[in-house]
Amino acid sequence: MASWIKKKKASIPRRIHLLFLVIVFLFVALILRLAQMQIYEKDFYKAKLTASTVYKVKSSMPRGTIFDRNGKVLVSNRIKDVVTYTRSPKASAKDIKVLAHQLAAYISYPEAKVTARAKKDYYLADPEAYAKTVQALPKKDKVDRFGNKLVEAQIYQNAAASLKETDLTYSDQELRVIAIFNQMNAAAVFSTVKLKTSALSEQDIAIIMANKPKLPGISVGTDWERQVEETSLAAIIGRVSSEEAGLPKEEAKAYLKKGYSLNDRVGTSYLEKQYEEVLQGKHETREIKTSRSGEVISDKIVEKGQVGRNLKLTVPLDFQQGVEQILNQHFQTELKNGQAAYSEGIYAVALNPNTGAILAMAGLSHNLETGALQKDALGTITDVFTPGSVVKGATLAAGWQAGVIQGNQVLIDQPIQFGGSQPINSWFTSGQHPITASQALEYSSNTYMVQVALRMMGQDYVTGMTLANTGMKETMKKLRAAYAEFGMGVATGVDLPGESSGYLTDQYNIANVLTEAFGQFDNYTTMQLAQYVSTVANGGSRLAPHIVEGIYQDNDQSGPGKLSKAIETTLLNKVNLAADSLAIIQDGFYQVVNSGSGYATGRALAGGPVTISAKTGTAETYAKDKNGQVLSTFNLNVVAYGPSASPQIAVAVMYPHATDSLAKAHQYVAKDIINLYMKMYKNQ
Repeated sequence: MASWIKKKKASIPRRIHLLFLVIVFLFVALILRLAQMQIYEKDFYKAKLTASTVYKVKSSMPRGTIFDRNGKVLVSNRIKDVVTYTRSPKASAKDIKVLAHQLAAYISYPEAKVTARAKKDYYLADPEAYAKTVQALPKKDKVDRFGNKLVEAQIYQNAAASLKETDLTYSDQELRVIAIFNQMNAAAVFSTVKLKTSALSEQDIAIIMANKPKLPGISVGTDWERQVEETSLAAIIGRVSSEEAGLPKEEAKAYLKKGYSLNDRVGTSYLEKQYEEVLQGKHETREIKTSRSGEVISDKIVEKGQVGRNLKLTVPLDFQQGVEQILNQHFQTELKNGQAAYSEGIYAVALNPNTGAILAMAGLSHNLETGALQKDALGTITDVFTPGSVVKGATLAAGWQAGVIQGNQVLIDQPIQFGGSQPINSWFTSGQHPITASQALEYSSNTYMVQVALRMMGQDYVTGMTLANTGMKETMKKLRAAYAEFGMGVATGVDLPGESSGYLTDQYNIANVLTEAFGQFDNYTTMQLAQYVSTVANGGSRLAPHIVEGIYQDNDQSGPGKLSKAIETTLLNKVNLAADSLAIIQDGFYQVVNSGSGYATGRALAGGPVTISAKTGTAETYAKDKNGQVLSTFNLNVVAYGPSASPQIAVAVMYPHATDSLAKAHQYVAKDIINLYMKMYKNQ
């Protein structure tokens, strides 16, 4: 026992010595580390001590201007004076609240629309009010389940949520202050917001500038807003979001990936949306460095901003307006004659068949309840109607492609009588009349087209025959495929979002297949019919319609500026037909207007300074009068181009639900449009 105690006493000094050595080692290590920091890493820690914070601030630039084909401004930016606020890194919510009160004394503000959240933020900007609100929060809204304090941002959200809007009552004047505060408080550090106020007078500007030393961050700058000229093209221009709305919610993620800011104004419809990345200017980026105390060390532009590029359209405004006048003149006449009482309006599209350039797209919408007429250019790509016999050129194409007719084949125009059903006739049918494929277009023979469809189903016509469903679906598929090659029933490729590709249902019977062959089933837009006739006119090339001629770089001068990119002709497909087959269709279209036959259906298009080729169409439709009585009406349509030998313009006109099947208004419209264009822009 004594020896154990002796050994124990001997081990204590050794432990003390060991502990001493450890302490000495740690002190030496500490001294060496301090020496390293003070000598070798001196510059690093000196930089840390004087470290600056770098902010990158983006500012949007004005959008590009849109011109018509002749350089007339259609859309521009109206520049206006605005009050701006640039947030300092030192500015607290309390500071901004005080500033909002000061600013309200110098400017007028329209009636304020203030949200409940804006009222809460304004109330909590007072540190005492915030502390009081937080103190009243239940424990779970201040600490987590482990007793750790929640992050301040979460506590703030909980504090705001605990406030009741009914407890926050403010006068109208105070609400205006809140509206100003809300805009300013939403600004990020060093970002500049343009405050929404009443229009600034010169006196307002002078007062603000005179009191600028008392208003930190406040200045007077400029802003822009889109100014669309009052023309029928205004509808296709589309809209731009406000700075307040910023990026559309459903597209925000995609825009942010492209470098947009959340409050950027972007195109939300039609041309403004289609050409958003062209019209949107390039952001100006500033790099601002501040000291640890928040003082600005440097402020420089690292990326220069650039205004958006300009668009020049293919549409000459004077011609567009001329087309509108033609539509209005003839539709008014139809109304006076009582023939358009049930019509939704009248629509026309004119294309350059060689390039796909849109020369005009105009519509007149007729309100059936009030009788009011309104310009409706968008109706040419959104509204669909039954086309009638205009499609017969494409039906011949389907027959040739299927191998059921050859060349300018003769078939017998005759009543098509199936067992137990009403006969199908052409408008001129009387007995049996041998006609060629070209004459089937010239005379507009329904029965020729029905026989083509029957042959495609593998059934030769015999009077009184019973129709078999054999091949029905395959034939409808082939008919629609042939029509699609010309642009009917498919997207035209027009450079405008929101176009309809037509109405084609999968629910049909064998009778529908037969009526499809002469345009009495599927529904198309006026733009689709214009693409169809352009394809016929140019010899079988389906070209995408485009309304933008080119993209131009702004040069701070009047006019579009320097051409940056021309919009090239886009070939979508070539019609799968031999040249001689297309020539038969073209000959048929020519004879529709220029034949001496009394059966030619387009004689109203003849007699002008320009030789026109065309195909007319009459679709049987129905309407209801005010008493709910069903009435027979007619879609009167026409597709045309001219001059026949070297087409420069192709036109489609749709006039739905007319009460007189013999009316010629649609033909007069097409004729007047072609002649007007050739008079104004021949060889251009």
